[in-house]
Amino acid sequence: MSSFEQVNEYFSEVRKWCGQLLQALYKRGEDEFDKHDLADKVQALVNRIGANEAHYDLAFTYEVKAEVEDIQEEWEMLRQKQGEELERAYDDIRVGIGEHQLPPLPYPYHALEPYIAKEIMVLHHDVHHKSYVDGLNKAERKMQEARVQGNYELLKHWEREAAFHGSGHYLHTIFWNNMSRNGGGKPKGALLERIRRDFGSFGHFKQHFTEAANQVEGVGWALLVWSPRAHRLEILQTEKHQLFTQWDTIPLLVLDVWEHAYYLQYQTKRAEYVKNWWNIVNWRDVEDRYYQASQLKWKSY
Repeated sequence: MSSFEQVNEYFSEVRKWCGQLLQALYKRGEDEFDKHDLADKVQALVNRIGANEAHYDLAFTYEVKAEVEDIQEEWEMLRQKQGEELERAYDDIRVGIGEHQLPPLPYPYHALEPYIAKEIMVLHHDVHHKSYVDGLNKAERKMQEARVQGNYELLKHWEREAAFHGSGHYLHTIFWNNMSRNGGGKPKGALLERIRRDFGSFGHFKQHFTEAANQVEGVGWALLVWSPRAHRLEILQTEKHQLFTQWDTIPLLVLDVWEHAYYLQYQTKRAEYVKNWWNIVNWRDVEDRYYQASQLKWKSY
């Protein structure tokens, strides 16, 4: 690559970085910090690069590099300030050790009929989900006792209990919101485009997810997740709530295929339950989860 091509590539990367930075700034709330000065500096740099496109030279390159370093430093200062403010805010909503609570259903027990019967929802939410909340709280308190007493003899047991019950609690909390009486159809916007990009079509995605749910061995879940490492959507299975799945991913859409999720109504016909479940998928909730999760991107390998 010639030096001229290298310079052009550098300025192309700078403009791309500036665009991403402006997008990040404008997504932040007006009350979080004064972002306007930095946004103005970034836009001014983009304008300068564009105005001098035919006159790139070594001196101008050094000027741009200095401005990029100044902007990076100011951006890191703003992020640190926001992080401190968020940490103080999160202290107010932090769940204490052993203080998890059963979340209320976002709709009446009968709302998902005829696809999921009221009797199933009552037992599933009030009995099964509550047992996971209670189990997680107990495990956390027992591990707190172990730290205080310095006695870790039963740590393996309580770590396993926390993994099982904690995963059960968190997955069910997602599951309830993933469904709606007005659900079904397809997602829209960015999520639909991402599904088409990563799976070929919505039909391919739906068939893959359906088969993943049908083929869970024993009891477990099918999950659509965002992978911050791979920068794409993936479909996973998990047995129980936490086994044989993949770390470093964020669940967006989850389907419970434990027998307690469908047996009273569908008995052994899991495939019929899975087929009918698509009529109550709350794509608006999944779209929102995707929007927030997709902001997180790790360095890919």
